[in-house]
Amino acid sequence: MSPSVKTYRFEQAIAGRAYVIEVQAVSATRWRAQIARLPGMPTSLMPFYGETPEEAARELTKWLSLVSAAPANQAPRPTPAGR
Repeated sequence: MSPSVKTYRFEQAIAGRAYVIEVQAVSATRWRAQIARLPGMPTSLMPFYGETPEEAARELTKWLSLVSAAPANQAPRPTPAGR
């Protein structure tokens, strides 16, 4: 029988969208946060880490806030050489 793994769940509203973030221990001082895998919901492609469950969830929340604020329909424009 495998030992049970404690999962912390944080609910966050970011840019008008609800997210559930799950955090699990990787080691005694390292925690991994990712978007909960729910039917019909996208998941994060990369996990975020912290020394506590709260810190790991905060790192993922910050990233989600940043990408939600960027205009989705605008590609970055290259800067001409020499400027």
